[in-house]
Amino acid sequence: MKSIHALLKHAQTIAVVGLSANPQRPSYGVARALQARGCRIIPVTPAANEILGERCVAELALLSAVLARGERVDIVDVFRRPEHVGAIVDECLRLNMPALWLQDGVIDVAAATRAQQAGILTVMDRCIWRDLAAMNA
Repeated sequence: MKSIHALLKHAQTIAVVGLSANPQRPSYGVARALQARGCRIIPVTPAANEILGERCVAELALLSAVLARGERVDIVDVFRRPEHVGAIVDECLRLNMPALWLQDGVIDVAAATRAQQAGILTVMDRCIWRDLAAMNA
C-alpha cells in the first residue's frame, strides 16, 4: 500500500489505455477527475483524435508523439478487457514504463506477474481514482 501511495502522490502524466470519448463511461469520468487533480492524461485509443482536450494516440508505442521534451509517462492506466492485458504488458516492457494500473475488473494474473517480475510497479483490479480519493480523505 505504501508504494501505491507514493506512486499516486508523485504521478504527473498518466496514459489512459482504452479511454472512451463517451462521458457516461467510467474511463472518461476517471480521466476527467485525474485532470482536475492536476495530472496530464494521454488518451490511448484509436477511436478518437482528441478526448478531454488531449490529443489521442492509437497505441502506447506512439506516446512519444505527444510527450513534451523530457516528459515521461508515470502510470499506464488500463481500461481494456483482460484478454488485451498481455499485449499491453508487452508494450509496457518494451517502453520501460515504471507503473501499470489495471482498473476494476481488469484481471490478468499472468500478465501482471510478468510486469512485476520485470520491475514495473503493478496494481490490479483497483480504481486509481478511488485510491486517490481515499488517500486525500
